[in-house]
Amino acid sequence: MKAKTLLELASLSTAIYTISKETQLFDKLVAISEQGRDKFNEFIKERELDENGRELQMSERLLRKLLAIKEELEEKIAEVVALLYEKLNIAHIDQIEKLDEKIDTLNKEIALLKAKMQQLENS
Repeated sequence: MKAKTLLELASLSTAIYTISKETQLFDKLVAISEQGRDKFNEFIKERELDENGRELQMSERLLRKLLAIKEELEEKIAEVVALLYEKLNIAHIDQIEKLDEKIDTLNKEIALLKAKMQQLENS
């Protein structure tokens, strides 16, 4: 009887813990959606004028905003690709330097072996 009660208490506490984590997640999602809604409402309230001083339509403003976001995204992608290429290039340079060092040591060993072989042949 006691084991059954302990098991029920354990499963109940697990369920309560899970529910509390889910409510925290839902609270975060609500906060994010409210921020998004606020930003969208600000965007709707904004008034933008064209070159002639006329107010732009919503579709034109949205298109301009999307183009700006696209340009910003392309810039960030270019920065990330440049950093990645730089890191890869550095890795390649390091590997080439290590290989050059190995070649130098092997050349020195070959020269020593040739000298030893000549010494043995001469004696």
